[in-house]
Amino acid sequence: MTDLTLEQALEAAHPPVLCAVLAHVTGDADAWLQPRWRPVYNPLDRNDIGITPEDQADLRARAAVALQPFVDARHVPPPPSPEITRRIMSHVAGADIPDAYVEFLLDEMALEGTSSRDPRWEPAQRQAARRMKVLVIGAGMSGLLAGIRLKQAGVPFEIVDKNPDVGGTWLENTYPGCRVDSSNHMYSYSFEPHVWPQYFSTQPVLLDYFRGVADRHGLRPHIRLNTTVLEAAWDEARALWRVRLRTPDGAEETVEANAVITAVGQLNRPRLPDIPGRDSFAGVAFHSAEWRHDVDLTGKRVAVIGTGASAFQFVPEIAPAVGQLTVFQRTPPWAFPAPHYHDDIEAPKNWLMQHLPAYAKWWRFYLFWSATDGFIPAVTAEPGWSGPPTAVGQANAEFRELLAISLAAQAQDRPDLLPHVIPEYPVGGKRALLDNGVWIAALKRDNVRLVTESITEITPEGLVTADGGRHAADVIIYGTGFHASRFLMPMRIRGRGGVDLHEQWAGDARAYLGMTVPGFPNLFMLYGPNTNIVVNGSIIFFSECSVRYVVGCLQLLAETGASALEVRGDVHDAFNARVDAANALMAWGAPQSKSWYKNETGRVSQNWPFPLVDYWRATLKPDPADFRLTEPAQAVAAE
Repeated sequence: MTDLTLEQALEAAHPPVLCAVLAHVTGDADAWLQPRWRPVYNPLDRNDIGITPEDQADLRARAAVALQPFVDARHVPPPPSPEITRRIMSHVAGADIPDAYVEFLLDEMALEGTSSRDPRWEPAQRQAARRMKVLVIGAGMSGLLAGIRLKQAGVPFEIVDKNPDVGGTWLENTYPGCRVDSSNHMYSYSFEPHVWPQYFSTQPVLLDYFRGVADRHGLRPHIRLNTTVLEAAWDEARALWRVRLRTPDGAEETVEANAVITAVGQLNRPRLPDIPGRDSFAGVAFHSAEWRHDVDLTGKRVAVIGTGASAFQFVPEIAPAVGQLTVFQRTPPWAFPAPHYHDDIEAPKNWLMQHLPAYAKWWRFYLFWSATDGFIPAVTAEPGWSGPPTAVGQANAEFRELLAISLAAQAQDRPDLLPHVIPEYPVGGKRALLDNGVWIAALKRDNVRLVTESITEITPEGLVTADGGRHAADVIIYGTGFHASRFLMPMRIRGRGGVDLHEQWAGDARAYLGMTVPGFPNLFMLYGPNTNIVVNGSIIFFSECSVRYVVGCLQLLAETGASALEVRGDVHDAFNARVDAANALMAWGAPQSKSWYKNETGRVSQNWPFPLVDYWRATLKPDPADFRLTEPAQAVAAE
């Protein structure tokens, strides 16, 4: 990679991003934001940018001359004025970026090396912070992030995790084909860029990334592994949390903390379907999140129940090796075309990321815009929509048609499969996946059968379906998801007056900004209720915004000397009313959409229904008026 020349690397440059870099580092926006280089994207193939080969060649040739002085420059030139920055952003996006997004997107890119997410505490606040102790539950992506920011702010903390190492979901999920389905240049911390081997890297690569983050930021001494939280109870008299742990040797221990941050995720408690006879199966059965690597599937009769995100990844991987694979599908998934889903990142592209100032930043912007709020209109319900229930509005119907054409093209030679690979629910009604053709190709194999009849029973020999069919199996793999709506289970959380959080929620988890609940002072949730995203972006963005807000709440405690911060009930309720009203107007909130996004009450308890910019703005800094602040704190001595 280091032997490449600038000219060679530029052959792999994304032309709109290249224009952005040129306008930024040279300061000459007029020269590089020419209409002939402005993209017109194909919605089904983002690599089709609508710029002629001749114009692309001319751009690269000019760029080779203009950028030579900037190769390996130590400092990126400062960003241009907001007006010029907006012009650059609009050029890359191929559409006008609203003024309201400019500050938000600049913060996300951190072109000057800092962002609003970096803790900025005054000396007196740092002095007060040293008298605090924070317990973080979970050492996955969000928990490590919380540890980094707490350390930067000077707040003593400890992280506990039930697993033998850090990494969370990337430690636990090891099934064949497991990989991220957000582009890695977005699915990474904004402050921790990485040379990724693939556009969508695999589980071992992601696990190494998070392990490396823990090491580079010196978090290991703060982490206790193989340690399970049994209960957290608020001690009103002392204004602190008492947290009961099960230690690695099986003993119980109680620790105290001024604040507790839960970072346990939503998709970490496997869910098995309630099918009669499930436990009678005589063969091997396991959930995809608890993959049995000791089970050799070669030549076996394998039954897969479920066609969600995990099955979409592991079925194509195991299909060539098994003897017979029977896939039981309730509803097919929508899949967005992603031809490069399994591709390596070419050496020239990584060279540009490493050696060309601002290229990685503007590439991240391109991905961020193209894969985030730009999709919102296509999954928003149209009031008074009188069209078919397969869509929620005209834009949604048009998006559906594009995706249906893409899926149908892959099954043209299999008319028996065609009706079963195009969903009947609206696009956005369930989690959409990324598709480079391997899923339908696997279903078309001679040793693979797709069964759409419902399963009525599991017997020692296999599965029985509603049409009376009997499907023999040696191995059953459950790709049936997680108990996503059971937030913070199985921990017991007791707040003011001993109120049990799960009893208060009664199966319908709610929180203000997904983080705080009335009656539970100094308790903060990361990836809490209504902070999941469907089509617009990476969950790391939400975690970075949430951690900024939580650290801001701790800063407010340090500033005021208060012992407890508790969201007001009316603020919490008004926020949730707005969320519910907005979710009802999204594809995933439509009555015909059935998914894990909805809890047992039928409410969408998972998803954020607004643009990302709204969450960014809402979490910039806590408003003291939203909270009850109570008497001076009793410090918990840091060890």
